[in-house]
Amino acid sequence: MGLKCGIVGLPNVGKSTIFNAITLGEAASSNYPFCTIEPNIGIKSLNDDRLNKLAEMVKPEKLTPTYVEFVDIAGLVKGASVGEGLGNRFLSHVRNMDLIVHVIRVFKKEEVIHVEGKVNPLRDLDIINTELALSDIEIISRHITKLEKIARSGDKTAISNLEFLKTINQSLSGDGSLVNAKDLSEEEKSLLKSLGIISAKPVIYVLNVDEDLIAPFTSNKEIDGVLSAAKAKNIPAIKLCARLEEELSKLDNADKKAFLKDFGLERSALDAVAAESFKLLGLITFFTQGKKEVRAWEIKNGYKAPQAAGTIHSDFEKGFIRAEVISYEDFLKAGSETSAAKMGLLKLEGRDYIVKDADIIHFRFNV
Repeated sequence: MGLKCGIVGLPNVGKSTIFNAITLGEAASSNYPFCTIEPNIGIKSLNDDRLNKLAEMVKPEKLTPTYVEFVDIAGLVKGASVGEGLGNRFLSHVRNMDLIVHVIRVFKKEEVIHVEGKVNPLRDLDIINTELALSDIEIISRHITKLEKIARSGDKTAISNLEFLKTINQSLSGDGSLVNAKDLSEEEKSLLKSLGIISAKPVIYVLNVDEDLIAPFTSNKEIDGVLSAAKAKNIPAIKLCARLEEELSKLDNADKKAFLKDFGLERSALDAVAAESFKLLGLITFFTQGKKEVRAWEIKNGYKAPQAAGTIHSDFEKGFIRAEVISYEDFLKAGSETSAAKMGLLKLEGRDYIVKDADIIHFRFNV
């Protein structure tokens, strides 16, 4: 589906280090602003224990997980909405993303320059949110002017869209409320997407902390302040140490587990970021399995069987006959597709079947 997550934040907050950890990439990571000019692009597989368990059972020749594409976007600064620090260019990259991973610096390492002089996470958070809101206000205001001319003719769609955008602009201009916190209709979401409104996109806050603060129950006033701000806006917040995540990404599975255990962690924070991205975008996973390949596929929650089949190949959707479905739990219970069928756990579903998360499906089609 081409899920794109943009990593944004002020310069020198750890974006490129996080990107390297996510993708095992070689993004430049240096102690000066605007080290990244053109966005770095890489992919990270979604670490899904269910897929790994299926592979253990089926022993396929190939294992294919789902992927999230991460884009390391150059640091934004105060005044970005009016072009400061190449802001307009960088903001255009953000508009193409499905989701924003907002990196906030909490670590105190003095030798790493801070563009605002000293570390202050809430101030930094406000700078980025303000610049995104100002950029959106400018775009929405221009569209309002166009709609006002059309609305004078009595065009009902134009009148409805005009009132909606005025409400959004008032909210952004007033308390700075993010558009993504609102309950929008599909038509309203589509309009905002067509305009490239950044503050309508789902957001995850990533707190880049010193290594002595990555354990689950450790905190300080800066972390507590950001977590409170995130909770007030219903935004998920994940704590990590970028440098340690980069080290972790280079280890094999056995060493990773030992590494995480030393810090009191169950999984990589970046795995949590990828999983939360799926959740925020309303995605679920279904599986196909066989001796040649066990594979995970991402789809929108609510997809019916033919739509899910179409993610594999358009011919599957066009010629859809039925879906042979086994729930993940039933597959574990049965041990194989053959056993599941004998136990009556394999269900034959038609066009109206809504695919559930972790369904194991074999599609029958004819073209």
